Amino acid sequence: MNQPEDRRAAKPANPGDVVDRRSGLDRRDLQDPDDAPSGLERRRGPGRRRSDFLRSAEEGEMTKEQFLFLLAIDTFKKQNGKTFPTWTDVLEVVRLLGYRKTMPSELSLPRVEDWTEKSDAPSGVRIGADPEASH
Repeated sequence: MNQPEDRRAAKPANPGDVVDRRSGLDRRDLQDPDDAPSGLERRRGPGRRRSDFLRSAEEGEMTKEQFLFLLAIDTFKKQNGKTFPTWTDVLEVVRLLGYRKTMPSELSLPRVEDWTEKSDAPSGVRIGADPEASH
């Protein structure tokens, strides 16, 4: 019995029923215009190394900034009884930590207008709170 003939006989009648990945088309090579690189890709290509910041975080060593953020989120969760804070909650904590958008974005995000604010801008999180009262 000849095996190659048996394989051909087992093929579906309509070649469109099965996609042979060996045909040469790779869906990863086909790019949608909306899928242009944004700067948020986690995969490192050949020749791209992790930064010290990412390497230490992935190895379990936190920077002061990472530790402060982790504690702030953990405290928020305990104080507000939330196991899973929303993205709005996370942004609120980030702003209350003192972060402001003072630099242009390093990301390429479609359909979004970039903006900046002054470094001493109020957080805008707590309505009616005097920004000078917290100093």
